[in-house]
Amino acid sequence: MIGVGVIGSVHAAILKERGELCAVCDIDASKLKKYADIPVYTDFKTMTEAEKPDVVHICTPHYLHAEMIIFALSRNINVLCEKPLCIKKEDIPAILEAEKSSKARLGVCLQNRYNKENVFVKEYLKDKRVICAVGQVCWHRTKEYYQSAKWRGKLRTEGGGVLINQALHTLDLLQYFAGMPEKITASVSDLTLKDCIEVEDTAVIQSVKGAGLTLYASNGCAVDMPVLISVKTENELIQILPGAVLINGVLQTPDGESGTVRGKECYGSSHEILIADFYRSIENKTEFPINGEEAAKVVRLILSAYESKGEPVDV
Repeated sequence: MIGVGVIGSVHAAILKERGELCAVCDIDASKLKKYADIPVYTDFKTMTEAEKPDVVHICTPHYLHAEMIIFALSRNINVLCEKPLCIKKEDIPAILEAEKSSKARLGVCLQNRYNKENVFVKEYLKDKRVICAVGQVCWHRTKEYYQSAKWRGKLRTEGGGVLINQALHTLDLLQYFAGMPEKITASVSDLTLKDCIEVEDTAVIQSVKGAGLTLYASNGCAVDMPVLISVKTENELIQILPGAVLINGVLQTPDGESGTVRGKECYGSSHEILIADFYRSIENKTEFPINGEEAAKVVRLILSAYESKGEPVDV
């Protein structure tokens, strides 16, 4: 595992329970002390060359993902990477080419697709035409949050703000349900955190051609509120709530596998389910559903939104 910070600790706990964590790496040696029972490294290339692992989990700051993915795939090492896939448009084709040329698999942690309510809705929509999908993310992030790690809130290292970090999962679900729009318009701004970040804390995305989707996202809310998603078909209004679904006002109780909530509540409970599915795909030599091309969709949407500045842009 590369990176043992906040999200890396979630992966580590799962891998330890599975008995599959063989080595960890972090540039901050102080974070490695609790992994005294396995080899530890401060350089990811040294670790991958020395350990020759079956899988690397990339849990580093956003700006490091592309380089690390390409390095591991070039050595035919399976990769499970935290979101986002990357933060630069030019990195997308480089990653996809590395994936195509490798004997290994690439998976990306868009774990909310595995939430039982989202699994239920995706299956429910398979023979229906979606007119639009709307998402709302209203969370609370403080100055202290952004000061907790040097890479947070910086354009070069985080790649953006609320869109590419907190709201990415919701935007991914909107396109997962409604499809990818051809053209969008977007606006981003910093309404509450001007004194500590150089990225946006508030964003709006609206499709103007192709699949219909709308996203409202902000880190400036007074508290963390539940994410809300509404999907409109020709005959139904589907509302997705935490753990439940309403179809035309009637409560559904989706059955499905449930995982343990690890780390922050907003991560959801599906990291464990996604990781198990990724390892299953390796063992069975089957396709993992959230590969490079699939994970690139939401990144293309976000990077197009940053380019928009209130004007229509192609995705």
